[in-house]
Amino acid sequence: MLRSLRGRLILLLVLLVGAALATGILMVGLFHQSAAAQLGEAAAENSHACDAIAVAYRSYSAAHPELQDGLDDAALRRHLGDLLNGSLRTRPGIQGGVWSGEAGSFAYAYPTYAGAIQRTDPPAGELPRIRSINEAALASDRLSSMRYSGQSQTLLLTACPLPGPIPHLTAWTMSWTLTFAGRSYYQLMAGLGVLLVTVLAAAALLTHLTMTWSRHVSQIESALNAYDVAELPVLPATHERELDRIVLALNEAGRRLSIARQRADTLARQMATAERLAAIGRVAAGVAHEIRNPIAAMRLKAESAVAAGPERQPQALQVILGQIERLDALVRRLLSITEHDEPRREQVAIGPFLDACLARHADRAATKQVTMTRTGEAGEARFDPDQLERALDNLILNAIEAAPPGSRIEVAVRREPGATVFAVHDEGAGPPAAILEHLFEPFVTGRPDGTGLGLSIVREVAEAHGGTARFVRLAKGTTFEMVLPWPTS
Repeated sequence: MLRSLRGRLILLLVLLVGAALATGILMVGLFHQSAAAQLGEAAAENSHACDAIAVAYRSYSAAHPELQDGLDDAALRRHLGDLLNGSLRTRPGIQGGVWSGEAGSFAYAYPTYAGAIQRTDPPAGELPRIRSINEAALASDRLSSMRYSGQSQTLLLTACPLPGPIPHLTAWTMSWTLTFAGRSYYQLMAGLGVLLVTVLAAAALLTHLTMTWSRHVSQIESALNAYDVAELPVLPATHERELDRIVLALNEAGRRLSIARQRADTLARQMATAERLAAIGRVAAGVAHEIRNPIAAMRLKAESAVAAGPERQPQALQVILGQIERLDALVRRLLSITEHDEPRREQVAIGPFLDACLARHADRAATKQVTMTRTGEAGEARFDPDQLERALDNLILNAIEAAPPGSRIEVAVRREPGATVFAVHDEGAGPPAAILEHLFEPFVTGRPDGTGLGLSIVREVAEAHGGTARFVRLAKGTTFEMVLPWPTS
């Protein structure tokens, strides 16, 4: 995936979204930490306000020993109200009061209230919570705090006991704090909004870039697949600077490839013409060489017979007839190469067919003290027996000529997938390396007395049957094979 541009762009998009999520989570976490810190400061300020009321009450009770004898409720409430106003005047947003375990709310003050009418009684809806926090402070005889979190605000309550001549008396303070820290919350939302818009814009840009590049690459790929590699098409511009550089390079490569292909075609035609002329030259030279020797021999004998008189003419005529036979055989072999007769296939029993081929050359092999054997599978195959007999005769005669005295020649047949292989193996040194590339061409031979037509006849017969002829050099000896398709129709 990372090896493609599309994969890298997708990975970049994933990383961008991941970084944005991490940043958003970090911002929200910092905001909550800030809100928690602000809430903690408000709770501490609430506790300090309650302590301030307790300190002021201790000072007040010490300065008014008559509290031990008791005061009427109205006077005490007025004095405690003044005490509360003095303690809470410099603490915005905090309201408080004095609570009696027996009488309930005894005094109340909210000096920083921003309303037009001064509040003189605690909020009725919060009285159960106020009672609860004061009872907790009386029960534990120490400062107690509680928090009540709402959807947008948190209620902070603090109560502390007021030791003095009046029993079961506590001071309490209360304030409201925004659950989301006001201005900081809106700053957070603005930051998250900017981050979201940036990520969406970057994601849209990367998505558009990925789709555009993928579409252009697919179009280039389709255009290239629609043409042969030797004829590259002229690709249209994509209006993407980097891609257009690649398109321009491909178009230039296609132009140069077309020029090179035209040059190669011209050279191929020239080489084919040269090879045909060379082949014609080799055939002409071989024919001239093969015909010149018999003609020279006949001329010499004819001249000798004319000079010697009638008594030598019969012998000369015999020699001339022999040379004519040699020329006739040469012409027949040339015709067998050039005529390309269509094989007349028939079902042939392979074993008897090969035995007959070996029997025709048994005397010649015995003269050279060479043993001939037949191996491999028998069965039947469809081929032209006359053509294949002529080809095998050439291979067996070549093997007898090449085999050392006392060695063995093996004629074998075997099945391969879709083919029947006829092979002739001898233990000779094989043809010279210099002629291996042209071994099956006419007049190519490694023997001074050879015509060079035998192997060309083998190749023509094999190709007429739809097969091939091949030469195999082994560690000991050589093998010539004819591979014929099986089954042949």
